[in-house]
Amino acid sequence: MKSDLLGQLILTGVSGQRLDPGTEKLFRKIQPGGYILFARNIESASQLRKLIDDLRDLSEVEPIITIDQEGGRVSRLRLIGNEPPNAQQLRGRGDVDLIRRHGDITGRLLRLFGFNLDLCPVLDISFDDDADNSLRGRCYGKTVEQVVGNAGAFNKAMRGQGIASCGKHFPGYSAATVDAHHELPQINRTREELDSEELAVFHQFVDKIDSMMICHGWYPCLEPKRTPATLSRRVVTQLLREEMGFHGLIMTDDLDMGAILNEYGLDETIRLAVAAGNDLAMICHRIPEIENVHRILGKLPRTQIDRALQNVSRFKKNLTPPDEFSEAAFRKIDNEIWDLRVAVLGEEYAAVRSPEDGKRSPVEMF
Repeated sequence: MKSDLLGQLILTGVSGQRLDPGTEKLFRKIQPGGYILFARNIESASQLRKLIDDLRDLSEVEPIITIDQEGGRVSRLRLIGNEPPNAQQLRGRGDVDLIRRHGDITGRLLRLFGFNLDLCPVLDISFDDDADNSLRGRCYGKTVEQVVGNAGAFNKAMRGQGIASCGKHFPGYSAATVDAHHELPQINRTREELDSEELAVFHQFVDKIDSMMICHGWYPCLEPKRTPATLSRRVVTQLLREEMGFHGLIMTDDLDMGAILNEYGLDETIRLAVAAGNDLAMICHRIPEIENVHRILGKLPRTQIDRALQNVSRFKKNLTPPDEFSEAAFRKIDNEIWDLRVAVLGEEYAAVRSPEDGKRSPVEMF
């Protein structure tokens, strides 16, 4: 990898369903290391594959192409197909084979569209299934053992289909009482409590996942100064890299979330994120700002940049090329998702999809 490609340290969103000339020019200039797609980018199966192919075509280095495809309401591809069951629904069945099946289907579905990384599994423990902290329905268990067993089954099956995985939300978002999309949560757990529960899960995955996402929570027991974990060297480098021995790719959560925007300007955010030890800075919505991010990166210490570039390059060496796309292949996999949904929820509830706003529906009460 060319050492001067600072854009490789940027994971950016994409503005629409097709690349307009201005966005294409920006991406060709900055050469982002990866792209994350959302509902705003999805119109149809063939359109989505073309968009991903176009992103690849303008990239000098094979890009990371990622998405949040967990299950339930956090399933971007449900816009053009069936909605997979969420982690809570799957764990409620008590059948790990259904979770393996979900991982296998997810891997094949993403390969077909050209994705090479899925931003899951969620490794948070559910302390309260009704908590308003963005985790509702997304957790594989209420205990360390349950999360490790269930998330591990999904992770192994999905990776077996050539899709890289990302554990989130390190160091454990379970005890958050507010949603970091809006404000910075203060998570008042002792180090002993984290070690026995949240971190106990992540310890089991340090050599089983390809990347890790750092969350925007402040943990006073880890970082005395009011600082989100994302921007804390104590959390990212000292805890995750050095103490826990994680050698994979490390990325921030979306730096366009309220927990960051309300507290920091862009310059300080990028400087602290890279100094903390993150390899990728995620900018999901303020896409024109990636030009400024690139400029800020150019001012950072060369040792920090080289470290991050090496980790991105190492990660990319293991990316799997996409499968050949066809509408028939998509429909076949989509039918498998429906069959899985029925197996988990039953015919009646399978027809009820999760609401976009995350409010409870009959399905989520399963």
